[in-house]
Amino acid sequence: MKKAAGFIFIGTLGLMSLLIQACASQSGSVGGDEFAQEQITEPMIKHIPPPEYSMSTSRRPSPRAELSAVNATGLPFGALSDVLFDFDQAVLRREALPLLEANTRRLMQDGVTRLLLEGRGDEIGTSAYNIVLGERRARSVKSYLQERGLSLQLKTTSYGKDRPLCYQHTEDCMQKNRSVHFLVKD
Repeated sequence: MKKAAGFIFIGTLGLMSLLIQACASQSGSVGGDEFAQEQITEPMIKHIPPPEYSMSTSRRPSPRAELSAVNATGLPFGALSDVLFDFDQAVLRREALPLLEANTRRLMQDGVTRLLLEGRGDEIGTSAYNIVLGERRARSVKSYLQERGLSLQLKTTSYGKDRPLCYQHTEDCMQKNRSVHFLVKD
């Protein structure tokens, strides 16, 4: 009787061992060899093309938001000019110097006490790179204004390419976005 119980016990252990091995080799497999073959031929990372850049009105801010941004200086439209920069540069252009002088005179005349300089980049390059470039541009303008003796609270910020002033895919539009915009704060 003991021998029979021993054979049953050993047989049960062997059967359990076989079942465990069979389950381990089949784990994760639902459809057999065909499923495994499909899984191997399928690329692990699918290429998803970037979305088409749309000029729809849903991407653009409302006209009211655009007007408030343009007129936020509290000065007549066009009173303060944006400072434009060359591609991938934060150095002031020679053409920007007369504009900066005119902006400086206007800010002094109007007794402005707080000014925000918004640096931007064009759509070329990464967002992170354009954020840094926009900040360098804004600081370049800030340094120039401070050298001219403009005594007011100057702050800089950068929107990089994420908040463009112009939305078209043209060289003229990209040039407008390579800029520093003056925003008078109350």
